[in-house]
Amino acid sequence: MPRRARLTLPNVPLHLIQRGNNRQACFFTDEDYRMYLDWLTLYADQYGCRIHAYVLMTNHVHLLLSADRADAPGFLMKALGQRYVQYVNRTYRRSGTLWEGRYRSCPTQEETYLLACRRYIELNPLRAEMVAHPAEYRWSSYRANAQGEFNTLLKRHPLYEALGADMAERQRAYREIFRYQLDQGLVDEIRHATNGNYALGNEHFAAQISSALGRRAFPGKSGRPCKTVACP
Repeated sequence: MPRRARLTLPNVPLHLIQRGNNRQACFFTDEDYRMYLDWLTLYADQYGCRIHAYVLMTNHVHLLLSADRADAPGFLMKALGQRYVQYVNRTYRRSGTLWEGRYRSCPTQEETYLLACRRYIELNPLRAEMVAHPAEYRWSSYRANAQGEFNTLLKRHPLYEALGADMAERQRAYREIFRYQLDQGLVDEIRHATNGNYALGNEHFAAQISSALGRRAFPGKSGRPCKTVACP
């Protein structure tokens, strides 16, 4: 069975995840994280992708981005993945693949899910019990978004800008939404959409994505085939 084409549209935020092969580590030293972020900055600029949030875990990567062209995220991840694999293989005298096949992604509804997706990404180190607070983890966008740490990679999304009248107010508001962990049901919903290549949003958003792309952007109903994009 052919793989489902990714659901990507211009200027629609995309949450994506790329894992190490067989869940093995893909970052080994601080220099590895820095090299990855440097190349992510380079290729995001080259392909017109705006990175809004990220976290680099030991064996996988989360990004939240948007782009003017639907094919830009694919070009970004291909160039970045190849460059980083070459670096790892040369540095650690290894060969073969590093990544677990294709990256996984989902278009994300701005109004109701974008901030939740940011929290999902930047709270990853807490769920993994690596730190007690997201600010303690160096390899995520939390310090820049919540505390104003200088970061040339990040581009502010309009919803982030709307959190306050100035940067200090936005950062305070951003820190406030991180006071509590995400509800487990919402965590599961984000994971299901990302791993399944479905729209992350309400039924209206999923129907909009389906109509725009001409293919289903939501899970099929068990026991009843769904052959049209109008199916709820």
